[in-house]
Amino acid sequence: MTIREIFEENEKKFLSRYARLSSKSEGREKPEPECDTRTCFQRDRDRIIHCKSFRRLKHKTQVFFNPEGDHYRDRLTHTLEVSQISRSIAKALFLNEELTEAIALGHDLGHTPFGHAGENILNLIMKEYLGENAGFLHNEQSVRVIREIEKNGEGLNLTFEVIDGIKNHTGVNLPQTLEGRVVRISDKIAYINHDIDDAVRAGIFSNEDLPEKDLEILGYTHRDRINTIVLDIIKNSSNKDDIIISEKIYNSLYSLRTFLFDNLYLRKPVKLEERKTEKIIKELFEFYLNNFDTFIIDSNLNSNVNYKNIIDFNLLDKVKKITLICDYIASMTDRFALNKFAELFIPEKWEIIK
Repeated sequence: MTIREIFEENEKKFLSRYARLSSKSEGREKPEPECDTRTCFQRDRDRIIHCKSFRRLKHKTQVFFNPEGDHYRDRLTHTLEVSQISRSIAKALFLNEELTEAIALGHDLGHTPFGHAGENILNLIMKEYLGENAGFLHNEQSVRVIREIEKNGEGLNLTFEVIDGIKNHTGVNLPQTLEGRVVRISDKIAYINHDIDDAVRAGIFSNEDLPEKDLEILGYTHRDRINTIVLDIIKNSSNKDDIIISEKIYNSLYSLRTFLFDNLYLRKPVKLEERKTEKIIKELFEFYLNNFDTFIIDSNLNSNVNYKNIIDFNLLDKVKKITLICDYIASMTDRFALNKFAELFIPEKWEIIK
């Protein structure tokens, strides 16, 4: 018996009947031999951690663009916090912790530079050029990264369960596994609480400004609030075929979310900075569309995919060109997008030789 098979047998013994067992995975789009030492979900987690898109998350905005301090969250630290909360819940419910971790670590692989401002402007651009039925959503882009962009266009070939959890961590459809649903709620627990923490650190509001009625229910500190919510989910979801949060805790959690929209996300200083970053993305997009030869050069040097090896650019129609440009811009880190914008649109200083 291999080490992987021992792990799979242990899952059958110890995990909940509602957990997704590694041995019962629906598999991969491209069948491949099993690993001797790792389950399929362990392999998915490892592939995500080692991919370029995961590493780039450390230079992508969570909420605060280019903050001066070292302690503000970025997209990578957000991902790690989602993973930690998800794993705590999954372990206590005897769900598959490794499946949960893989989904959590991969859920934002398709996120844009400059946070949701980048996502929103790319969504508008795609609708403008390709019609209202088109658009851009970071969860769908994460799946595109996994399937078509990473590993020079070969994709990571992840399991169905991990892809389903990543695709449906937000939006109208729920993940098909409880592990995916754990990540879905953990994403909200993480960002609502750490965005409060970052906003207080930035002096945008203080802890005393938070709604008292919600603090009485959830707790007065970052740590206490997360602990209260996690324990509530564990209590209400134990031995159930769904992930359940009590009405009281749910209402207070979303009341804090509403507070963040009113006092952080939609505040004038934040929106002013967002408009600047939106201009950067729009200018880059239009430049590459009008100068596609430059896009070919830049993307081959800097993207996950060496397009020259897999695409005949002479055969591309406008839709495909627009999609490739969107892929490239979505993959950029904040600083790469800024540097590229400066390279293309900001005049260089002349050195005058006397």
